[in-house]
Amino acid sequence: MSEYEFVLSSGEKIPIVITTRRGLRNITLRPKTRPVREIHISKPWLTPTAAALRFLEQKRRWCERVFDNAPQKVHIKPGDEIEFLGWRVTVQHDASRRGNNFVVCDDDGIAVLTVGGGADMFERRVRDFIRTQFLVAVKQMIRTAPRELWPQRVAIRDTTSRWGSCSTSGTMSFSWRLAFAPRDVMRYVVMHELAHQVHMDHSPAFWQTVSQLYGFGVERAKRWLNVHGAELHKYF
Repeated sequence: MSEYEFVLSSGEKIPIVITTRRGLRNITLRPKTRPVREIHISKPWLTPTAAALRFLEQKRRWCERVFDNAPQKVHIKPGDEIEFLGWRVTVQHDASRRGNNFVVCDDDGIAVLTVGGGADMFERRVRDFIRTQFLVAVKQMIRTAPRELWPQRVAIRDTTSRWGSCSTSGTMSFSWRLAFAPRDVMRYVVMHELAHQVHMDHSPAFWQTVSQLYGFGVERAKRWLNVHGAELHKYF
């Protein structure tokens, strides 16, 4: 438990993490809303902790606004319906099962996911299933692009600041939370990273390559992610 807390007007207590850095001239604040809700304060070596906390209080209205606008975590329970990878899925629990059972009920993407194990593992098993299926879907999307753009390795991450990345070592990484986005938005991120195999920048030539790989609707997918991206972190 953090030694300090910032109490919102709603009564929610946000842990405060204070670090001291040599060479820093000013106090800096960084509210984090995912994967956990915290406030990180960096302060110069000689600045008292009390001064850092007073500075945070001076920025109260801004901090309140950041946390008020951030999506709250939603816990998934048996019987809930969630959407991922283009399916509308009812999640169920069967403690007698050792594995999972996933059944697509019709052509409209209605499905049922039944997970086994103890009740305390329910959310974790649902999450792990979605992560596994997301990786399969990403690899399928990659294979629709020219083979010379395929990465040597595909990895999934739980990043908070970027949806994908492409390293010079040949590894392409994606945030598995894209599973909760429409499939065309997922595909936009995949094509975005594949375009970096040609242009390791965001030049006009890069964006032209993204458009060529994605086709019609790329701007719509990009705009959706800019507007709704934060919502993809509401589960787990």
